[in-house]
Amino acid sequence: MAKSLLIISRQAPWNGPSAREALDIALAGGAFDLPLGMLFLDDGVFQLAPGQQPTALQQKNLGANLQALPMFGVEALFACSHSLRQRGLAADTLELPVQVLDDAALAALIARFDQVVTL
Repeated sequence: MAKSLLIISRQAPWNGPSAREALDIALAGGAFDLPLGMLFLDDGVFQLAPGQQPTALQQKNLGANLQALPMFGVEALFACSHSLRQRGLAADTLELPVQVLDDAALAALIARFDQVVTL
């Protein structure tokens, strides 16, 4: 049986390659039916913000990668409530439906997975 993997994405989409790399790992794992989840934490929640214009910053748009997650079987998507609140983002306006978790639920989520990768 395959080990489960939680990918924690902590970087904003315009802050280097980490956000894209986290999405690439999730898409690759989903393509191979790896049991995985993805947690958006800290500035990583900015990846879910609506109305981004990455070309203004000469960055590539991650929107297509985000939208592809469910098509690749990556449906266990989570976001930290504290991170959303600190950055002025409301869960009902995000680009993808995510389960919003408080600190206690985050600890339980992380403990539920066999392996955790943080980018």
